[in-house]
Amino acid sequence: MSGRPATIQIRKSADHVESVPIADARLRLFESAVPWREFRWYKGQRHFSGSYWSATMDAPVGYESRLEYANLLLLDFDPRVRRLLSQPFLLEGDDRGTTRRHIPDFLIAHADDSVCVADVKPAEKLSLPKVRDSLGWSRRVIEAHGWEYRVLSEPDPTLFTNVQFLAGYRRAFQFVDTEVAAAIEALRTPQTFGEAAAFVQSIVGDHRRALALVLHLIWTRFLSTDLTLPLGRTSVLKPG
Repeated sequence: MSGRPATIQIRKSADHVESVPIADARLRLFESAVPWREFRWYKGQRHFSGSYWSATMDAPVGYESRLEYANLLLLDFDPRVRRLLSQPFLLEGDDRGTTRRHIPDFLIAHADDSVCVADVKPAEKLSLPKVRDSLGWSRRVIEAHGWEYRVLSEPDPTLFTNVQFLAGYRRAFQFVDTEVAAAIEALRTPQTFGEAAAFVQSIVGDHRRALALVLHLIWTRFLSTDLTLPLGRTSVLKPG
């Protein structure tokens, strides 16, 4: 890579930006970072923006499209993810004589302290020269720094539908800790969703609460099942 070294600019507040060479970028620099752009909602806007309450962050995380929202849910569901930031920085540098500036969609920190930068693009746009060149430059710069780089597109539709449904049961404060612990202890062998709900009903005393608790245990990965298949009463659940 020729030309001046790439830099990242991290917004710490509306009027304060910290700029460092990417060679000096460390995860600790993002401890007080805010998204590069403000997420806005207004009548007639072209993009579907919003704010999603992340169980990983115990705080809202913004998105600017339905596709970003879909991938944000899947990242929040990923047990390896320990930190999740949207629009984390502005990347700027030289690409063979062309100055490039790019804001990635997400910064992901994993449980093993590895870092991943992710961009979200529809699959149909990945072959467009402008998109291909921008993402290709971002990949070269970020991977040269030792961070992972991913381009995320449309997820498997059944997987997304299941995870979106499970996300309704992601908030731990909605469940009683002693009941969660008792349910985990009771569900130590593989069984169908229907069987698991029956077991848990004997603990919580209500069928709807039992269903909700089983779904919460799937979200938190205490229970696992093949989510590329429709989730139903006959789905086989295994201890996570």
